[in-house]
Amino acid sequence: MKRRALVLTSESARHPFRQTLPPHVLAPLAKSKARDDDQDFKLFMLSFVAFFTAFYSFIA
Repeated sequence: MKRRALVLTSESARHPFRQTLPPHVLAPLAKSKARDDDQDFKLFMLSFVAFFTAFYSFIA
């Protein structure tokens, strides 16, 4: 026998499609530990080096 929640819609979900989803789907995801906290800095440095390399290659 299937167990169903007493409330079939989620009041916090404003969109009709989201209201039909089960509560565990809307639960916030846990942050992955594999993701580094310095991701923004790494992206900035990669962009800076790529721009510098392209700019320097046009001058040289």
